[in-house]
Amino acid sequence: MSVLTFDRHRAVITGQAGRLIAHTDGVPLTAPVASCPGWTLAHLLRHVTGAFTWAGTVVTTRATDPVPHDIVDDVEPRPGDDRATLTAGLTAAAERLSAALGEAGPDAAVWSPGPVATTGFWARRMAYETAVHRADAALAAGVRYELDAAVALDALDEWTGFAALPEAYGPRPGAPDLLGPGRTLRFEATGTAADPLREWLIDLTGDAPVRRRTSEPAAVTVRGTPGDLLLAVYRRPVPEGAVEVLGDAGLFDLWRARAGFWLEE
Repeated sequence: MSVLTFDRHRAVITGQAGRLIAHTDGVPLTAPVASCPGWTLAHLLRHVTGAFTWAGTVVTTRATDPVPHDIVDDVEPRPGDDRATLTAGLTAAAERLSAALGEAGPDAAVWSPGPVATTGFWARRMAYETAVHRADAALAAGVRYELDAAVALDALDEWTGFAALPEAYGPRPGAPDLLGPGRTLRFEATGTAADPLREWLIDLTGDAPVRRRTSEPAAVTVRGTPGDLLLAVYRRPVPEGAVEVLGDAGLFDLWRARAGFWLEE
C-alpha cells in the first residue's frame, strides 16, 4: 500500500507532466529518445498524452472491463504536429485525468491491469508512468534527472510489487523461469535511513515471489539513491557508478524483464 496520499499522486501526475514539457523546451521534436528505441520526443509526447487519455476513460466511465489502449500505442507523429499542439494536448490530458480522479475519489471500483481494481491504483500508476517518462525526456534533452525521494520510494514500492503478479513469475513461452533455488534480490535506497521504504527483499525461492522488509543478505543487492534506483529497475540509463549491483547481475536483469512484463505486451 502506498505511503503517499491519493491527492499527492494526482499532484505528481500534473507536476511531472509540467516538468516533462519543460525538458523539451528548445529541443527539436525529432530528437531521439534513447531509452525508448525508435522514438523521438514527438512520439514520447503523444504516448504520454494517450496514456492520460486512456486512464481518464477508465476513470470517468467507471469501466469494469478492459478498455482498448490503442490511443497509448498510436504514437506516430502527425504532419500538423508542432510543439504548441503536442504540449498543450499533454497538459490538458494530465489536468483532465487529475480532475476525473479527484471527482471519483480513491476507492471507486474500476478495471485495472494491476493488482488493485480501484481509481487509487490509477492515480498511483499514472503518477509513476509520468515520472519515468519525464526521465526519458530529460535524457533526450541531455539534462540531469532528479526526483523527490519520497516519490521515488513510493514508485519503487509499487514496481517491486508487480513481481508478485502471476504474469511476472508464471511460465511464459520464451521467457526464462523467474523462480528458483537461491534466487533472492535486495534493493537498498541510500540516503534514506529514516524512511520505512528504504529496502526490500524479494524472495524467489518458493512457489511465488515473497516481498519483505529486511536487510538480510541476498544473491544480488542493488543499491543507489531512490531516483537512480528507480531508473535502474525500469531499465533506464543511470549515471556511471550511481547504482551498485553486487552479486548475481544476471538475476537482476531477469527480474527486471519479468517484473516489467506488461510494458512489453
